[in-house]
Amino acid sequence: MTWDEMAPLLRQGTLETLQMTGWSTLFTALGGILLGVLLVITERGGLLPLAPLNKAVGLVVNVGRAVPFIILLMALIPVTTAVVGTSIGTRAAILPLTVAAIPFYARLVETSLREVEPGTVAAALALGASRREIVGKVLLREARPGIVAGLTVTVIALIGYSAMAGAIGGGGLGDLAKRYGYQRFETEMMMIIVVLLVLLVALVQLLGDVTARRLSHR
Repeated sequence: MTWDEMAPLLRQGTLETLQMTGWSTLFTALGGILLGVLLVITERGGLLPLAPLNKAVGLVVNVGRAVPFIILLMALIPVTTAVVGTSIGTRAAILPLTVAAIPFYARLVETSLREVEPGTVAAALALGASRREIVGKVLLREARPGIVAGLTVTVIALIGYSAMAGAIGGGGLGDLAKRYGYQRFETEMMMIIVVLLVLLVALVQLLGDVTARRLSHR
């Protein structure tokens, strides 16, 4: 293939990968932070100790982390079809990507929240802060560097997941790698795709590291 033939394909594949990763990152951040907070505040000795809820959330997170993404992708085909209207394409890949990443990120958020000094929470309680204020203004605020670092790791994992999703009909760079690199033995196309993925991961890691360092210095 010539560069003129490859360029439009690579451009479209990169945009589809960014779309899959971007939307799934947004939903993962929201869901992962929610579950991470619930795991911390509902445990014994937490702000809102509720053992049944804590065990239920922990079970969901553990099961979600235990299922390999490729199996989850296939298992969610009926759900994806019902929600999106199709089981193939970029939009269809967002749902399984999100479902796979939320449990992973929830544990990272939980770890970051546990690193907040207990004395900080105790001081806020002594000053009469409500549970909501402690979660929003103490726990999440103090844990921001770790939460951002965890999100960086999750986004990088999502990029890898998106390539797997693309290889079985999700579009993006993974789809190009399968169709042109694997099935048609276009080695040059495959190498360019690998370079693009490496650059994308490096950019995400750089942005995440810079953001986490800035938050940790505030």
